[in-house]
Amino acid sequence: MHKILLFSFLSFGLNAAFAQSAPYWQQHVDYKMEVSMDVKNYQYKGKQELVYTNNSSDTLKKVFYHLFPNAFQPGSEMDARLHFIKDPDGRMVTKVKGADGKETKQSRIETLKPNEIGFLKITNLKQDGVTAQTRTSGTILEVTLAKPILPNSKTTFTLDFDGQVPVQVRRSGRNNSEGVELSMSQWYPKLAEFDFEGWHADPYIAREFHGVWGNFDVKITIDKDYTLGGSGYLQDKNEIGHGYEDAGVTVNYPKKAKTLTWHFIAPNVHDFTWAADKEYTHDIVKGPNNVDLHFFYKNNPKTTENWKQLEPLMVKVMDYYNQRVGAYPYKQYSFIQGGDGGMEYAMCTLMLGNGTLQGILGTATHELGHSWFQHILASNESKHPWMDEGFTTYIEDSALNEIAAKKEVNPFKGNYAAYYQLVQSGKEQPQGTHGDRYDENRPYSISAYVKGSIFLSQLEYVIGKENVDATLKRYFNDFKFKHPTPNDIKRSAERVSGAELDWYLIDWTETTNTIDYGIKDVADNAGKTTVSLERIGRMPMPIDLTVEYTDGTSESFYIPLRMMNFIKPNPNPNVKRTVLDDWAWAQSNYSFTIDKNKTAIKKITIDPSGLMADVKAANNVYEVK
Repeated sequence: MHKILLFSFLSFGLNAAFAQSAPYWQQHVDYKMEVSMDVKNYQYKGKQELVYTNNSSDTLKKVFYHLFPNAFQPGSEMDARLHFIKDPDGRMVTKVKGADGKETKQSRIETLKPNEIGFLKITNLKQDGVTAQTRTSGTILEVTLAKPILPNSKTTFTLDFDGQVPVQVRRSGRNNSEGVELSMSQWYPKLAEFDFEGWHADPYIAREFHGVWGNFDVKITIDKDYTLGGSGYLQDKNEIGHGYEDAGVTVNYPKKAKTLTWHFIAPNVHDFTWAADKEYTHDIVKGPNNVDLHFFYKNNPKTTENWKQLEPLMVKVMDYYNQRVGAYPYKQYSFIQGGDGGMEYAMCTLMLGNGTLQGILGTATHELGHSWFQHILASNESKHPWMDEGFTTYIEDSALNEIAAKKEVNPFKGNYAAYYQLVQSGKEQPQGTHGDRYDENRPYSISAYVKGSIFLSQLEYVIGKENVDATLKRYFNDFKFKHPTPNDIKRSAERVSGAELDWYLIDWTETTNTIDYGIKDVADNAGKTTVSLERIGRMPMPIDLTVEYTDGTSESFYIPLRMMNFIKPNPNPNVKRTVLDDWAWAQSNYSFTIDKNKTAIKKITIDPSGLMADVKAANNVYEVK
């Protein structure tokens, strides 16, 4: 019995060691699609050939496809979510008054008519020419394979699909509030991701996505009067025209031609999106590294000037992102008026276009940022929305501050205020919560966008801005075109700085622990001054502390956090800094001595930078008034 137990223990140890040292892998897809759009009834027909490479060590007996348009049907999970969530997305509901005069919010999906709903119907699905068994459940198609896909092997799926574009409720759809006719996101049968955690065949209820890296070859046939913009590179630009043609080229269409076939190639992406309208203005501006920046917007005299002013600003923003994170790897990016907020896609965004210049600049800057934090660094934004939304918010705020006429010392100040409101509301859920499982929309948004951004801005406080800058570049270089996880950004920061940061990742993202340090007492001590601090919140932190004296001088003190095994570089070399003994988390109190009398002290401040998210700022300051 002892021998069996010992063997089991050794086997477990070997398996665990193997799991830790297993090489990284990810699946691969090659899509070929031909689709024909009927612009009279907003329906389309298509054929898809998909070559799937199984790079895992698993033998796959099933695969799953996303059928996103099916969400826009009465009774769908997305519709149900609108009925039961306390604060439904205002874009997805209408306000109605009942017989009793009370106002209620009605799901817009609930009222869609048969010719207004979305659907995607799959037929003739075959694997290597053999019919496979399929079952549709809402937005997911389950495919029982004709033959298993062995590790390190390929298989080819072919299928036909019929789709209907819904009246736009959220992201994808037709005839939206800004009059854009076709916003074609999440429009095709998309293979679900399979990774080291298994399948990610999540139903679509209006949150985020996770996709398989691959190449797209897409041909779209549509009425010749429509201008298209989207993912990829147009292969037949001198036959298509619509602003894509080379300088000096005159495009002549056959007189009897009613349609054009647009041929796009999108290499090394995990999605494909397009939009179309008869009234698009199409501008092309050269961006950094000879990247073509395309701008598609409605020919509206009230908003055209805003879009013209946006164009050179986005050149500056892309250049900033290149310098701050890493070089944009593609040769085009398209800003497309798509009519519903803003949403990131491969090589493009669909965004509102009728707002102020500042409004569309903020949206365009955020969505372009997603090219780095989602479409190059493809984290699972369904499971970890804070990694893409939060990191994008961080570099968005940094970029807007960089190009602003008047720069803020702390451009993230508003994020901290929103986070403190969430804490005070009592509605915060851990950032490890799946995006679909938040109780309400506002706590989700603050957790993903705001608290996710603070992960990086607060990391500046923890390890220093120079180390965070180097971390972003290391993270980009190590994980571009991969699927990084929360541990990967932590390890990038550790490798750059030398600090131990497991505590930071766990407390900030997996719990709702808060930071609260306070100045407990300032007392005379034989001509010197003893300062007593206390840790009130659960989450530990190193401490930056500044003392201002009555003679106008000041000095800073740094208290390392013991579990970090790290001393942060002095953030302000022009100010004298004393590094004190470390502070262990289990000890809630800490004291140190200043070599001056208490009467010489004017003010003591914990974290004068404001980058530590201390939920109770009042006890961070001792001041003689």
